[in-house]
Amino acid sequence: MILLQLTANTGPEECCLAVSKALAHLLRECAAAQVVAELPEEAPGERPGNLRSALLALEGAASHAIAMKWRGSVQWTCPSPYRPGHKRKNWFIGAEVFEPDAPQDDSTTLQDKDLRFETLRASGPGGQHVNKTDSAVRATHIPSGLSVKVQTERSQHANKRLARALLAHKLACASADTANAARTARWLQHYGVERGNAGRVFKGMEFKEG
Repeated sequence: MILLQLTANTGPEECCLAVSKALAHLLRECAAAQVVAELPEEAPGERPGNLRSALLALEGAASHAIAMKWRGSVQWTCPSPYRPGHKRKNWFIGAEVFEPDAPQDDSTTLQDKDLRFETLRASGPGGQHVNKTDSAVRATHIPSGLSVKVQTERSQHANKRLARALLAHKLACASADTANAARTARWLQHYGVERGNAGRVFKGMEFKEG
């Protein structure tokens, strides 16, 4: 499993729209490559349908290749749909990759004895598969108090695996924040994309690569 986060960082609402468009494009790529993509977490933008960030869990033979293809900065070239006449036409978002199964340092390694899993009934939208079984999982990292709830998958086992991956991701981010590294990395990433170091470039409201 690989976690891929698309984020507008501190960019304006146009960047949040770019995250939504990038997510739709990414999901089409995953479907074409037979990669299973789940969306356990998302943060909305100010406008309906826009996203400040989206965290995906990718699984499949091509998941690593797809994640690495997106990793870094992404540029969207398009006149602002919100501010007619605005001079800026280049909007930037970031794509960060986290591999829970890769070796981590001791401070971010999850130990089974430090984890508590609780099963509960799924809630919210989800059609016929919600509220039929207790497949949702809440995982808590006891030493830090970090907790996540996952109900993306239909099986309890799959949800436990995803919850563990999300906890590892959050623990790594928390550890980095403690050392101020995450904030520095985010600033450098934002600065880098502003300098035009985008790995992928999309154009127009159709979000076509080119």
